[in-house]
Amino acid sequence: MKKILTILVLATALGACSQTEKGAAVGGLGGAAIGAAVAGDPVQGAIVGGAVGAVAGALIGHASESGQCRYRDRHGRVYVDRCPRGY
Repeated sequence: MKKILTILVLATALGACSQTEKGAAVGGLGGAAIGAAVAGDPVQGAIVGGAVGAVAGALIGHASESGQCRYRDRHGRVYVDRCPRGY
């Protein structure tokens, strides 16, 4: 039950993120899990795998956001809209 609740909270939190942020989070978690499973030292494998996975996930997520920029208004709300011309 705790695992399901944790996954639900994480999924809800990721709903407010950009594709780049989601990609970094998912890639980092997946890379850490794989790195810990295959490395001789699980801690070092998780650190390296998490870092590599986060970078790869961010790059993949960013590639799917072409032409979209994130803006923050005066009240701190974040919204996504087309990027300015030439950006």
